[in-house]
Amino acid sequence: MIFEPRAADLDPVGVENALLRAALGDYCDEAAILLLITSGHWLPQLQHAGLITVDGNVEGEGLWAHIYWPDVDGALRIGTITGRSSDQQVLRAAASIADGHPVDLGDLAAGLDRHALTLVLAAIAHAAGSHEHHHIPRAVGGVPKLGDRLPPLVPWPQPKLE
Repeated sequence: MIFEPRAADLDPVGVENALLRAALGDYCDEAAILLLITSGHWLPQLQHAGLITVDGNVEGEGLWAHIYWPDVDGALRIGTITGRSSDQQVLRAAASIADGHPVDLGDLAAGLDRHALTLVLAAIAHAAGSHEHHHIPRAVGGVPKLGDRLPPLVPWPQPKLE
């Protein structure tokens, strides 16, 4: 009998890879997953709480995984997943970027420590595609031409080790 893979059976790197594989090409999904990976806090809890599902080997490229965003806020409210105030704001930002969950930006920003603020800003810049922007110089006659790729508006910092 063949068993379907479960997120709970994967090691942390396997979960990260499966989530990134599924998000690849959608800047908002990529940004939300990178935000959670780089924060270093949420993925193990989401995995343990059953909020990450694995789709299996999609098109021979390896496992794909998704976060079930609709249940994240409820899990946070009832204490199934927990974190400091700043960690909770990072999770809310990720849910907003990936799945459109409304957030009050003033409350969100006020609840972030400096490291978390950097992560959220990097995620927003990534979701906007700033890592793909190019300099657009003007040629003779004012005609724009594609220039060199610009660095991300806010680069991703190194992962935080807890």
